[in-house]
Amino acid sequence: MRICQLTILAALPLLLSPIAWGADFATGQEAYDTGDYETALAEWLPLAEAGDADGQFGMGLLYGNGYGVELDDFQALKWYVLAAGQGHAKAQCNIAVMHANGWGVPQSDEQALKWYTLAAEQGVTPAQINVGRMYAGGFGAVQDKVQGHKWFSIAAELGDNDAIFNRDILAATMSAEEIAESNRLRIEWMEDHQSLQAKH
Repeated sequence: MRICQLTILAALPLLLSPIAWGADFATGQEAYDTGDYETALAEWLPLAEAGDADGQFGMGLLYGNGYGVELDDFQALKWYVLAAGQGHAKAQCNIAVMHANGWGVPQSDEQALKWYTLAAEQGVTPAQINVGRMYAGGFGAVQDKVQGHKWFSIAAELGDNDAIFNRDILAATMSAEEIAESNRLRIEWMEDHQSLQAKH
């Protein structure tokens, strides 16, 4: 699947638009998860057109994977950008995936890092791991092992086992001072994002 693998489900907003009253994101998600893309499309399109970020994200998923519609990276990006503009973390993460792979946009590690970071700041652990990898390897940014270790450590603290492995591999190449600085930054980030810890 052409998506950022995620562990956090967005809260479903109360829909006020009369256009969207008959549509339901959760019903569309259930249909999507079972391969009933026609129903997902029927549920998500009215939401998306009414400006609902979850519905827009859903439309991005359908177009980005060619499920129930022709695969169309430009349409996927359009819907993801609309959702991301409303702060939708999963849409931000999927925009990063598109930039990282050059799907519908020129390949750009810098743009991928930008979008992954936006999603990572909202607690999306796969985005945090990707930010960690990009800093650790110097992709899209100057190599910064402290930042890489910090993001792996945050994802690990939020419960991602892959992050633990990546953090420990990177730590083997770092000084004690670098690890101490990374830990300081991790603690600072976790204190600033306490609401995310409650979700895990």
